[in-house]
Amino acid sequence: MCIFAHYARVCVNDIAMDIELFSDILKIDSTSGKEAALADFLQERLLTSSCRVERFDVGDGTSNLLFSWGEPDIVFCSHLDTVPPYIAPSMEKAGEHDVKYCGRGTCDAKGQIFSMYTACKALCEQGKRNFGLLLLAGEETGSYGAKAFRDKYPGGKYVIVGEPTDNCMASASKGTKAFEITFRGVPFHSGYPQHGESAVLYFNDFVNALRSYRFNDDEILGETTWNIGKLVSDNPQNILSEQLTFRLYFRTTFASDSQVSDLLENISGGNAKYKFDADKAAKWQLRMSVKALGGDTPTRYTVLDGFPAKAVSFGSDAPQLTNFENKILCGPGSILVAHRSDEHIMLSDMEKAVENYIKMYYALSEKIKL
Repeated sequence: MCIFAHYARVCVNDIAMDIELFSDILKIDSTSGKEAALADFLQERLLTSSCRVERFDVGDGTSNLLFSWGEPDIVFCSHLDTVPPYIAPSMEKAGEHDVKYCGRGTCDAKGQIFSMYTACKALCEQGKRNFGLLLLAGEETGSYGAKAFRDKYPGGKYVIVGEPTDNCMASASKGTKAFEITFRGVPFHSGYPQHGESAVLYFNDFVNALRSYRFNDDEILGETTWNIGKLVSDNPQNILSEQLTFRLYFRTTFASDSQVSDLLENISGGNAKYKFDADKAAKWQLRMSVKALGGDTPTRYTVLDGFPAKAVSFGSDAPQLTNFENKILCGPGSILVAHRSDEHIMLSDMEKAVENYIKMYYALSEKIKL
């Protein structure tokens, strides 16, 4: 028996929520690069005589889907892919009336897809015909689906991007800046380190200097943060590291976005004006290379009256969707459990999201009339 069978269909304010559909969505592994299976399923399952569907190839074997009810002025949007690894879904009761759905993608972002589709289905039943549902590939790996869609589709007036914001409208989001950095050492027998130079020690000095650096304050988005990943130094334990490569990933603010790029450009060039140790900066110039990998700028979003709002620190497809005049970022679930082994979403949060999306549609429709 399906674990979701007992909750196959629930209603909120007379709007039917097809929980069996949500269950089927969660059972499909759509980790980045494998989105095609979910796209195939949704293209067949969601298509009805009242809407049309267009499929856009991204170019890497994945696809975007656009469901349209009439000619869309308002487009609901979320992403098909999830971070790895795939975690099979489960559920448990939460109190007398709520349900907790667990598993990969429950809140990021299959709960968004399900809530948005439920809202679209309700709007269709109410006779509305000027909206769409856009499902994008590759959000977790660089927003490749959003970029491909932006370059091929004219867009529209409003896009509502679904991400786990606790059903609050995002007033602004941090930007991102990614760099690939390499330190080159002089390999030597580890018993005689005085005759060589370890790339690991250069890396250690750099990280300590970065930890002490003060980025510009930002009243809206708060502090600038950074993280290190893909760290590789493939040397035997008894030889000083000849080369160490890593990714440095910043979450930038309005106050620090250009500062971060300038910082990396200058310290790799040996410029000590950024309060790094002059001797170390001079060595870095000889032993360090920096490759900028791109990113997004911090973004402000449309906020509607009557909805709670807050700034968020995570990235999304929204900054890439420049073919839309106005962008809203809002959805059920918490970003604090996204990408975790205990990722989950509450049924009550999705119910609230459906109500919110319908309210947003009517509020934006009034703006369009004006």
